[in-house]
Amino acid sequence: MRMVDFIAQKRDGGAHTDEEIKQFIREYTTDIIPDYQASAWAMSVYFQGMTKSESAALTMAMADSGDKLDLSNIEGKKVDKHSTGGVGDKTTFILSPLVAAAGVPVAKMSGRGLGHTGGTIDKLEAFPGFQTEMQVEDFIDTVNNHKLALVGQTGNLTPADKKLYALRDVTATVNAMPLIASSVMSKKIAAGADGIVLDVKVGSGAFMSDIEAARELASTMVDIGNELGRETVAVLSDMDQPLGEMVGNSLEVKEAIDVLKGGGPQDVRELSIRLAAHMLVLADRVKDVEEGEALAKDLIHSGKALQAFKEFVVRQGGQGELVDQPEDFLTAKHVIEVVAQSSGYVKQMNAAKIGQAAGHLGAGRMKKDDPIDHSVGVQVKKKRGDYVEKGEALVYLHSNTEDVATVKALIQESYEMTEQRVEARPLILDEM
Repeated sequence: MRMVDFIAQKRDGGAHTDEEIKQFIREYTTDIIPDYQASAWAMSVYFQGMTKSESAALTMAMADSGDKLDLSNIEGKKVDKHSTGGVGDKTTFILSPLVAAAGVPVAKMSGRGLGHTGGTIDKLEAFPGFQTEMQVEDFIDTVNNHKLALVGQTGNLTPADKKLYALRDVTATVNAMPLIASSVMSKKIAAGADGIVLDVKVGSGAFMSDIEAARELASTMVDIGNELGRETVAVLSDMDQPLGEMVGNSLEVKEAIDVLKGGGPQDVRELSIRLAAHMLVLADRVKDVEEGEALAKDLIHSGKALQAFKEFVVRQGGQGELVDQPEDFLTAKHVIEVVAQSSGYVKQMNAAKIGQAAGHLGAGRMKKDDPIDHSVGVQVKKKRGDYVEKGEALVYLHSNTEDVATVKALIQESYEMTEQRVEARPLILDEM
């Protein structure tokens, strides 16, 4: 296959064979195909799209381009959850011990974060001593014996995706739907799960701000997963405002602990339980989502989910006593109010700006070696539909500096007020 013919085929609306896609990924990853030809092909996909079988073949080729986690020695069906990313999203810390406490193996591979807060691993490192480096044999043994373990992503996971994504980022082809879906799903396939639950965020704090585009992405990813023999479901959830109150690393972990203790914000609890229920269905632990939700609630009420979380933290070297005494987590020096400049109802929020505010305080990183400040972040007190008096606190900034003028400006910009009462919007927008 000549690359020029491969490009022309897609440019003219044709479909590639599995072997052609494998060859393209193999030769692009090994620098035989130059960037300028790969970018021409990506632009052709942007305009012409891909069939279900093409998207599945691309996903599998990228998953096969590097290391893959073989979980076949773990007993039972392994189900993973993936979120497309949002502000204040701490559901992993709730649903993982929930599902494990139900006897379902959770073998999770997670990464660090670039952006407003750290990734899953960064947040777990709010527990001093927490370790995510583990030999594969130890990882598998831990899951078989205790049902839950989490490791960091290997440096050679889906190298083809990393290379292609970097190219798309500078050629205006990031938003090509089949390429987005294949990028996400290649990492999930490489991580070895039998079933995948996708939490597709929709709104101002998400990659997808439009509901129809989010539905298309979710549908494409579900099709890819099912085409490759992984049972896959998607939940579309609202991200026009942060999930819960807390945005920041140790702050989010503490909020997750609150939920596991039976409290915490209603939206965090609702979404975590729903996602856990879908995982339990895919693992054949329950017959339907309703039974899964009932089981998840029982596991929280009985304290078994919280105990599973504490044992998981201790097994991986973290200070488990913080689960019992979360007030002992590292805290910021200052808690600073940002108050409403007028009275009224919160009409809408820009969740991305709330996230940026947390990032400015030091909760996130712009470069991969930037340090994370686990203690800082934003505590959201007023959300969509809430009535606020002038001078009342909208948020509290947890900061290690008092120089927060830029952060305060971002918070004020993120709120839009109205005199009219605001209708509630559902948290879960769709499921497929």
